[in-house]
Amino acid sequence: MSERFFDQIDWPARWFDTVRPAAQRLVAAPDWRGCLNQIAQDMQLENHQAMPLQFIPQEELPDGVAYEAHISATGKVPTRENLHDFFNALVWLRFPRIKRQLNALQSAQIATLGIGKSRGPARDAATIFDENAALLVVENSPVGDQLITGLRQHQWDTVFLQQRKQFEIRAQVWSFGHALMEKLVSPYKAITAHTWVVRVDPEHFTHPEEVCLQQIDIQVSRQLMTQQLSTADYTPLPVLGIPGWWQHQDAAFYSDQTVFRPPRIKK
Repeated sequence: MSERFFDQIDWPARWFDTVRPAAQRLVAAPDWRGCLNQIAQDMQLENHQAMPLQFIPQEELPDGVAYEAHISATGKVPTRENLHDFFNALVWLRFPRIKRQLNALQSAQIATLGIGKSRGPARDAATIFDENAALLVVENSPVGDQLITGLRQHQWDTVFLQQRKQFEIRAQVWSFGHALMEKLVSPYKAITAHTWVVRVDPEHFTHPEEVCLQQIDIQVSRQLMTQQLSTADYTPLPVLGIPGWWQHQDAAFYSDQTVFRPPRIKK
C-alpha cells in the first residue's frame, strides 16, 4: 500500500490526545472515508437540524454554496483527502455537540449577512474557534483563578515553571481546532492557540478521559448557545509551552519573547 497523507503523523504526541482514539480506527482501515461514515452512523451523529451527519467528497459541494451553509442544510460535510479536513472530521467524532453548535452559529451568520470579504465579528469568532481553538480546562478554585489570570497576563514563568505542578494537577489542555492540529503535524515553537476557558469542579480530573471529553463537549456547547461569541473571549497560548508538551521546558525556553510575549502595555 502506498503512503497515505496521514501516515507520517506522530500520534503519541500530546497535542493529538484529543483525536487519537478516533484516528486509530480510521488509519487502520483500507477505506478511511467509508470507515469515518460508518462511525458517524454508529454514533448517530446529526447536525443542528437533526439531519444525519455524512462526510462527502469536496466535489459534491454545489458551486456557489457556502461550506457551513451546506452542512447546516443537508448534514453533509465536504471532506478532502488532506490533513486539514481529516482533523476536522476527527473533531466531529470527538466533540460533536460543539461542532454542531459552531455550524449553527456560522450558518446563521451566513443566512443573515451573506458571504462577503468580511465575515463579521460573530462569524469570525466562530471560525477562529473552529480552526485554532484549544480548550483550557481549569479547576474552579482560587488556584485555578490564579492560573487563568497568569496566562491572560502572559506570566509564562509563573504559570509554567513556578506553578507547574499546580497546572499539571488542576488544568488540562485539549486541542480542538483542526488547523491547529494540522500545524502541529510539523511542530514549531511559535504555534499559538486561541484558548477557550472551561471551568470545572475538582473531581472532573478524576474521571476517565472519555467521560471528561463528553462533559466538556456538553459544557462548551451550552456556553456557545448562551453567550455572544467574541474574539475577546480567547486567551493566546503558545502550545509547546504547555507542561509536558515539549522537551527542555526550562527558563531559557520560556524566555524567548518572540514566542512567549510579554503583556501589551496599555496606553
